[in-house]
Amino acid sequence: TTWSRVPRRTPSAFRYNIRSAPFFPFPIVPFHPLFPCALRSGSMAAEADDPTAASATLEKFRLYETRARFYVIGSSREKRWFRVLKIDRSEPSELHLSEDPVWYSQQEVKSLLQRIAEGNRSTGGLTFVTKAYGIAGCIKFLESYYLILVTKRRQIGCICGHAIYCIDESQMITIPHSSVQTDVATSKNELRYKKLLASVDLTKDFFYSYTYPIMQSLQQNVTSAGMKETPYENLFVWNTFLTEPIRSRCHNALWSVALVHGHFKQVKLSVFGRELNVILISRRSRHFAGTRYLKRGVNDHGKVANDVETEQIVFEEEAGSWKGRMSAIVQMRGSIPLFWSQEAGRLSPKPDIFVQRYDPTYEATKLHFEDLAQRYGQPIIILNLIKTVEKRPREMMLRREFFNAVGYLNQNVPEERKLRFIHWDFHKFAKSKSANVLGVLGGVASEALDLTGFYYSGKPKVQKRRSIQLSRTSTAR
Repeated sequence: TTWSRVPRRTPSAFRYNIRSAPFFPFPIVPFHPLFPCALRSGSMAAEADDPTAASATLEKFRLYETRARFYVIGSSREKRWFRVLKIDRSEPSELHLSEDPVWYSQQEVKSLLQRIAEGNRSTGGLTFVTKAYGIAGCIKFLESYYLILVTKRRQIGCICGHAIYCIDESQMITIPHSSVQTDVATSKNELRYKKLLASVDLTKDFFYSYTYPIMQSLQQNVTSAGMKETPYENLFVWNTFLTEPIRSRCHNALWSVALVHGHFKQVKLSVFGRELNVILISRRSRHFAGTRYLKRGVNDHGKVANDVETEQIVFEEEAGSWKGRMSAIVQMRGSIPLFWSQEAGRLSPKPDIFVQRYDPTYEATKLHFEDLAQRYGQPIIILNLIKTVEKRPREMMLRREFFNAVGYLNQNVPEERKLRFIHWDFHKFAKSKSANVLGVLGGVASEALDLTGFYYSGKPKVQKRRSIQLSRTSTAR
């Protein structure tokens, strides 16, 4: 587990636990005296008077078609202002689209659709296709481009007035008209690729927001409240590539939704009469992603398998106003940053572990920790939970190699930047009937919190801080 103190970013802590996803961090955010009013949802108020305001968004869409074009009509939440996106259907393998820069009123867009219908009467007129709640992306396999639409959504939470949604239904629509397509569009390979994409179930574990950058932590969003566009290049946005054709041509992100993969849960609590909201958000990285056993370790760029950032947010009902207060803690986990793998099999409940290659300078491991320091700051505290004693060496090999890697990386490094390594054989300790596992972990977490702090939006009470020293206890040996 690694914790880090950060002057300007969210710190983190990581726990390396091979049984439940080896590499496990806890980022915790330092205090920042910003008020949550910076997160107030202003899009509804802004769109009423000025649809060109930076906070204006498109949240509801209607798709129409003629023989020559698709017309996507996007509207604001209150359906007061509208934009038009035109997609050409005459090219079998190219994507040509253009955005009308004008914001239309409801009457104006209705008149526009009537004129389009009249102008295309000889070729079949204008036909309504479907309603949608955002474009998840565009993709091309062998010939045709396809449009991926979110056709049904469900609200699963709300952060300071910003609605969070999951996807209930999606639809993939072929862009070129059937009259211009070649035999490639119906070939076995094309159909196989379409089937593979359709197997990605967008209704499971994907979520998004129109007005809140859900791919970033609460502290990041408060400190970057003036940000104009959604950060699609973020490592937690899974449809970055799919939305690039639309975003690059329109020079904005109005038409697409940024999908985060993971988990979102919000509950309300009453503590001594105070109404609180507790939110748990897990964000899974799109880099070096894969299923358990098939993806392990680190790649050459320092990205670890199954990297997940989990954020806990607690805020009062008034949050989003000057009165409300908010706090947040961020946790990180991922695979042990070495080159290793496992070969899963039906007859082997505990697959063998293979260290694929030895890197004498631990360059990939170094890149990994440098990335963590850039994202969350210093120091980094590593709590390693894997086994030290086994009849048949498996985890022991990783533990030894990981210890060597940390020792090597700490050479000739200033004290404040050294990696802090604590090893605790979780499995051995948990065997004891009198073992208080949560007590030990809670003690380590408490000390880490004292080192890193956590994000809090209100005015802190002045408290005398005790000196902190993370050390190996008798239970940690």
